[in-house]
Amino acid sequence: MLNFDEPRFIGIQSGAMELAAGLQDAVEKCLAAGAQNIFFLGSGGAGILMHPAAQLLATRSEFGVFTAWPAELAETGSRHLGPQSIVVIPSLSGTTPESTAVLGYCKAAGTTVFALTGNADSPLARDADYSFTNPAADDTSSESFYLQSLVIALAVMRARDELANADQLIDELRLLPELLAGVKRSAEDRAAQVAATIAGDPYHIITGAGSVWPEAFYYGMCILEEMQWIRTRPVHAADFFHGTLELVEDDVSVILLKGEDAARPLADRVEAFAARYTSKLTVLDAADYDLPGVSPAARALISPVILATVLERISAHVEVIRDHPLVTRRYYKRVAY
Repeated sequence: MLNFDEPRFIGIQSGAMELAAGLQDAVEKCLAAGAQNIFFLGSGGAGILMHPAAQLLATRSEFGVFTAWPAELAETGSRHLGPQSIVVIPSLSGTTPESTAVLGYCKAAGTTVFALTGNADSPLARDADYSFTNPAADDTSSESFYLQSLVIALAVMRARDELANADQLIDELRLLPELLAGVKRSAEDRAAQVAATIAGDPYHIITGAGSVWPEAFYYGMCILEEMQWIRTRPVHAADFFHGTLELVEDDVSVILLKGEDAARPLADRVEAFAARYTSKLTVLDAADYDLPGVSPAARALISPVILATVLERISAHVEVIRDHPLVTRRYYKRVAY
């Protein structure tokens, strides 16, 4: 496969799941000490990757859950955030300025901070109450962060007796490193075809619903825009018919991500509409990929993980077709924080 080191990938995703016991233990200690809510406060893409876990808690648990932009929270505050709060801050580098700033704000508010990083020798990792490190890179961090945050959400529900099969689900997540490598292999041929479509158009509408909406948003903003300088319009499938549908014409690219959770009918509706009005509809469906040993209940949780794995293969081809490495930036080092 193009630019893919399978042992490295499996090792990194296995590393994410090796953190599960420690994450569960930390969550249980916090709840036993009286924690009443949890904040997911990542910056940029890392923050977006926390949203499926937050959504799981919002829909299946009575435990308070909040997401916010760290840069804004540090300015505005939140009356819900305090000594009763668990704060989860993901940052691959552990040095993201907005994230280190909100860490200081949260510590001053008396919260308990979990840091999820790829670098143990970083400000975020050193100063958090609980530090969980899994060395990764841009091409492997999405699955790693998705898995770690899902473990946290499942651990909350397990500790509160809100999910009888939480242990089974976490055990099934442990199967994913090897299985996701298989997904990459099976997706390779189509990835090259989709990459040609993406590379050939200057603008894409990208959409999804439920647990895969964050992946649609992430891929549009963090990969196509930041790493490829391709204009995108990420829009939730529930909002697609409240404005964005008027932009659809025969030559307009629409990329639709479909998951296996309860929000799938929203994606079906977009697919039925877009198929009528554009010849450039690309559908990426988590249900197309075999995961032996993974139950429907687990599959409903990991649709964004599956699609992140598929989209990485697409990106590997896009950067070659466009002769634009994913690491190339125009302004990143010039931004004054």
